[in-house]
Amino acid sequence: MEVELTKEYRFEAAHRLPRVPAGHKCQRLHGHSYKVELVVGGPVDPDTGWLIDFGVMDDAWGEMHARLDHQNLNDVPGLENSTCENIAIYLWQALRPQIAVLAAVTVWETSDSKCTYRGA
Repeated sequence: MEVELTKEYRFEAAHRLPRVPAGHKCQRLHGHSYKVELVVGGPVDPDTGWLIDFGVMDDAWGEMHARLDHQNLNDVPGLENSTCENIAIYLWQALRPQIAVLAAVTVWETSDSKCTYRGA
């Protein structure tokens, strides 16, 4: 039996987009209350009755939260151009080694703007 689970996390951070056209509002330093959804998928283990222990996801996220929360994302190596797309890819690459069944990472930059990355 295949299932899909989603766990939601949040962090606060500032950034600026250095590669947008001159005068673009996102070229200035500003902040967001980011929401991140981690989606895992795969078969339910018949012995445990679950796909993954949510604690595994929480532990992996804890490292990311410590790295990103209340930071200027442009100062985080790998996020110098911290677009929503690049943040989703960055999180996938950082979390996938710890969460083998990771199926998707969605980053909500605002309440109505998000990016989903499903790996390469």
